[in-house]
Amino acid sequence: MAGSQRPSPIGSDRSDAWFDNGTMCLARSPAPGGTGTLRDDRALFESAVQALEAQIANAGAHLTIDQAARQAYMRQTRAMADDLRAQALAGRLTWAEAATQANETRNVIMQVIRDWTTSVGRAKAEQIKRQGRTLNEMIARKAQELFGKNIDFNTLTAAQKDEVYAAIVRSAGKADPTVSAKVARLSRLGRGLLVLSIGLSIYSVATADDKLAAAGREAAVTGAGIGGGILGGAAAGLMCGPGAPVCVTVGAFVGGALAAFGVDFFW
Repeated sequence: MAGSQRPSPIGSDRSDAWFDNGTMCLARSPAPGGTGTLRDDRALFESAVQALEAQIANAGAHLTIDQAARQAYMRQTRAMADDLRAQALAGRLTWAEAATQANETRNVIMQVIRDWTTSVGRAKAEQIKRQGRTLNEMIARKAQELFGKNIDFNTLTAAQKDEVYAAIVRSAGKADPTVSAKVARLSRLGRGLLVLSIGLSIYSVATADDKLAAAGREAAVTGAGIGGGILGGAAAGLMCGPGAPVCVTVGAFVGGALAAFGVDFFW
């Protein structure tokens, strides 16, 4: 019959098209698959890498800053002790006066340096020693080290007392070697983490389609991770109190992660 056409399923222009029951257009249903796209998966992966880079940089920065503060503390206390010892030997100060100044100055330097360190470094330092020792505590300690455990400082001769005072001055210029060695090892680890973070950032920028945008994103996320880590550690220090390095460390990493994810999300 002229003008007639072969019947076909509704919604299809082919008579041999596949169709499934229950579909409005009687056309083949799509094959099962994930709800996301390849682009979505890649974005999630890149976001996770960004957060990892930020946390690596966060840890590296904390360790490097704390080592720099420790070295500054050692330089300042050594210079102070050398100066006071020279003045005492020259007769410009008595050994008692030198010991008093050395102990007071060391405690002041210690407090100032702790204000420079990260919240994690400060919490660890306060765990080891909450605050500087008083002069009387140092006198009793050095007297026992020099003249016996049960010695009474007041029973010592003038020359022996000067020995105790001189030992206090020397002690003021020394840092705990065990702590210094540990901080130095952690500092090397920190520098290594920073190098690793920089390397990952360079790779991310080099493999990105828009290198300028990628560089800006790397800088923003890494900076946010470090800044968030410092603020998070400080907030944890306020909540946990002094001498709680585990709590403060957790706060630093949580703060760094949240800041990095936040900046990366809005970038």
